[in-house]
Amino acid sequence: MKIAILVTEFPKLSETFILNQITDLLEKGHEVTIFALCASHENKIHSDVKKYNLLQLTSYINIPAKRIDRFIKAIFLVISNFHKGPIKILKSINIFKYREEAFSLNLLYYLITFLGSEFDIIHSHFGPNGIIGAYLKEIGIPGKYLTNFHGYDVNSYPRIKGEDTYKNLFKVGDIFFANTNFTKQRLIQLGCIDSKIIILPVGLNLDRYKFIDRERQRNQPLTILSVGRLVEKKGHEYAIKAIKKIINLNKDIVYYIAGNGPMKKTLEKLIADLEITSYVKLLGAAEQNEVYDLYKKSDIFVLPSITASDGDCEGQALVIQEAQATGLPVISTFHNGIPEGLLDGVSGFLVNEKDVDALAERITYLIDHPEMRQKMGVEGRHFVESNYDIKLLNQKLICVYEKVLKR
Repeated sequence: MKIAILVTEFPKLSETFILNQITDLLEKGHEVTIFALCASHENKIHSDVKKYNLLQLTSYINIPAKRIDRFIKAIFLVISNFHKGPIKILKSINIFKYREEAFSLNLLYYLITFLGSEFDIIHSHFGPNGIIGAYLKEIGIPGKYLTNFHGYDVNSYPRIKGEDTYKNLFKVGDIFFANTNFTKQRLIQLGCIDSKIIILPVGLNLDRYKFIDRERQRNQPLTILSVGRLVEKKGHEYAIKAIKKIINLNKDIVYYIAGNGPMKKTLEKLIADLEITSYVKLLGAAEQNEVYDLYKKSDIFVLPSITASDGDCEGQALVIQEAQATGLPVISTFHNGIPEGLLDGVSGFLVNEKDVDALAERITYLIDHPEMRQKMGVEGRHFVESNYDIKLLNQKLICVYEKVLKR
């Protein structure tokens, strides 16, 4: 099959779930082209990007920010591409139908990038990119259109753009993937019909996430780990406050947070104010191999996610499955789709959002009960093998592709 993957930014370290899907589709012999609105500005690049030559498979839409630059470049694009699809180009600048998307010339830029190519499947990740796909379908770019919803696109985005922001997408699109049942119910609330929605979690390559039978060295601190961008919804501040309580109990621990983001200075100040700089370390952004090394060296994984003030929430939180795959017990929160991604009381513990005391109590329990950490680690590995193996999930994905192509 010829498959187009439409994303916002590529490559992006925090979106390894998209990378995993792309590389496995390539491994299965499918022809994949990546379309991105812009290139990543991150300093680190995942090793698979180089291994699979993914930058050579990527086309960037790159719409100029300044209107005058956008207009001048558009004239050149129209002249050089008009012969490829004159009717499609004229449709893309129909301001009466597409209003701002046509007037801003955004739609023309989307179209030109796809013009002259043919795909069986156009698979968009995140709802806003699905909207772009819906425009392309209406203009006349052939193919079946599928959209993956992940989290913010069903929570904070509709609050900003309006609850009917996906009305046309739900009408025009062929299939919509929800990573959890929570996301599916939110899609239904937003107006998508049940029959168009398929629950398909994002997965991971278990060949790269080996189970680790951990044995702590004597006189070594127990290591607690969080992985996630430094943004409000990750709830890092509550874990930091819980660590302060645990340190007061004279527990020998160190807490690492891998990730970067706008809350870095706020968290650094919190750590300094609590006088725990020797116990809590912000490591910055880490690519997948570096994250795996952190999993190997850790004893407990914590992701205290919350609903952010702008309504942003987690979707699936794949790092929870990554941690379980390596045999780490997980402590997280009763938050959106997270309870579907671990077995509470079996492979980890769930506490209420922002409950610092409960976080501290559960972490302390696992510190004091190494046999429970081991047992939960084994159960977590089995759970992930059964539900989040990217190879099995991509087989299901390909079955969906084949079924929708037969319609």
